[in-house]
Amino acid sequence: MLIQDKETSSSEVSKVSATIIKTEFDTPLGSMIACAVDEGICLLEFNDRPRLLTEYNELTTLLKAELVEGDHPLFIKLKTQLLEYFSGQRKEFDLPLCAPGTLFQKKVWEVLKTIPFGSTRSYKAQAIALGNLAAIRAVASANGHNRIAIVIPCHRVIGENGSLIGYGGGLWRKKWLLEHEGKFSTQFSLEF
Repeated sequence: MLIQDKETSSSEVSKVSATIIKTEFDTPLGSMIACAVDEGICLLEFNDRPRLLTEYNELTTLLKAELVEGDHPLFIKLKTQLLEYFSGQRKEFDLPLCAPGTLFQKKVWEVLKTIPFGSTRSYKAQAIALGNLAAIRAVASANGHNRIAIVIPCHRVIGENGSLIGYGGGLWRKKWLLEHEGKFSTQFSLEF
């Protein structure tokens, strides 16, 4: 699972896809929207996420592309892996990702991917993993700008006291995802 590793610049953006393909499908947690470009999945969100329109605008601006409904070969792989995840057969995703953002956001998203299935980590532990304890608020902000729910597991980040805070898909979904992963994990762990 790769995230585009270069800082998005205006000269590089023009090399990215001219079209972002969008689809909608049902999951056990409700309807989700997926978007893809040839480089990878660039969005996976619940269709009732309050920031969804903002995320569409950010993507079309960052990728200099138009958003259109349609089908993309990556959607089959995404839906298959999500089905396996929801049935407890998959703990890690193997999908190409295209997640444009700042260098800091990309670092945060890479660190998110290191949180194992069935584990949680506090925002403080995330900042420490990035080597900058003072960046707790910036880490929380970058988590909130993650456009690829579940696959980049921002739902695994919790408050230092173990509270469920800060999930764009809704705290009830965060709770469900953590309980789901705990059910299929051999050892659920908390990292503060």
